[in-house]
Amino acid sequence: MSAPSIHLTSKLNSLIRRKTGLPVSIIKSALSPQLIPGRSFPARIAVIGNHLPRQCGIATFTTDLCNAIAAECGTSELLVVAVNDGQSSYSYPARVRYEIAERTPSSYRAAAEFLNSSKVDVVSLQHEYGIFGGKSGDYILQLLRRLNMPVVTTLHTVLREPNRDQRIVMQEIAARSDRLVVMSEHSSRFLQDVFMIPEEKIDLIPHGIPDLPFAEPDIYKDMFSTEGKTVLLTFGLLSPNKGFENVIQALPRILSQHRNVVYVIAGATHPQVRLREGDRYRLQLQAMARETGVERNVVFHNRFVSPEEMATLVSSADIYITPYRHEAQAVSGTLAYAMGAGKAIISTPYWHAAELLDDGRGMLVPFGDIGAIATAVTRLLDDDAARYAMRRRAYLYARPMVWNRVGQSYMRTFARACANRMQPAILGFPVQAVEDNSASRIANA
Repeated sequence: MSAPSIHLTSKLNSLIRRKTGLPVSIIKSALSPQLIPGRSFPARIAVIGNHLPRQCGIATFTTDLCNAIAAECGTSELLVVAVNDGQSSYSYPARVRYEIAERTPSSYRAAAEFLNSSKVDVVSLQHEYGIFGGKSGDYILQLLRRLNMPVVTTLHTVLREPNRDQRIVMQEIAARSDRLVVMSEHSSRFLQDVFMIPEEKIDLIPHGIPDLPFAEPDIYKDMFSTEGKTVLLTFGLLSPNKGFENVIQALPRILSQHRNVVYVIAGATHPQVRLREGDRYRLQLQAMARETGVERNVVFHNRFVSPEEMATLVSSADIYITPYRHEAQAVSGTLAYAMGAGKAIISTPYWHAAELLDDGRGMLVPFGDIGAIATAVTRLLDDDAARYAMRRRAYLYARPMVWNRVGQSYMRTFARACANRMQPAILGFPVQAVEDNSASRIANA
């Protein structure tokens, strides 16, 4: 590259960084015109993870990622190995070629044989401890140990304080992966500081989002019978750690200033929560709304929302709220989605939110602080100009996160994994040592 070209690229990066606040790593990824000079796409890609119609965030992510890869690289042949929970079975699309029984170790070994015999060029593993069987999901290791091709693992959770089993599983996954993909700077730092993974093995690719227009919420409200209302929205699978009760308790104070506010809670109860305790959390929220006197101002959409409905639902919101109760959330797909729709956002400062909503792209409130939620909502509704400016900053920041660009970034990572397969010993904890550690743990169990 010539000196003028380097200077121009540097100025462009600086301009986008100044306007959006994006990390330089994401800017470079989004602007790169090629995969890797002189290197080609892998021709046959396999993705391991949950897949729609299974109802969970990983399933939605895997489905969207597959769609993005197929749209960007139509010549590539894409297949999915789906993980089924318990005794459940699903009517999968044709791209799902193999199904793993979550709690059956032999199913993981058979899946590895299937992938090896299918002449797959690269495997994309979607990792979350809870979707695989065994201690801290260690059954997935039985699959990874048998694969003959490069592996790129997307880490949906990176823990700052893992327990012993979680650490062992993560270290072996890292050793057996050629590239590791994370979705936040926090996760990258934890991999390096907690798990001692070298930075050069890590790729930061943001959570993908649909390419939605920057539109006024009133256009979409009649689809949900909220026309004439000011809509606060939270969506996603319901579970007690989401903190929705704090918004309900903040409503009386909000309604004293803005009478037309409704709080929409969209999403089914998380399937694993429903198995353990049914719809208890939703029923508690409904009872709280009645007791607080805001029952008419809280709307429940008790269903798993399709991607198409999700787009219009988010677009109908005036303010999006994620009132999660705990700091240790590495990724929130719903938060990324709301940013991509250009929403004004209020959130507690869990890891992903603290990173995405920096530089005025949203408002952060302390965990469990009902008064702070009410104050933040009222402040935004009182100041149309400030709310619009926040929306615009969020929307511009999210442009490199649209799925077509994320798909391109994954293809670059796949190409890099195929071209420069790393030896596990580089990590400083050879695979044999990890296996010995695992064997010792099993023997002493």
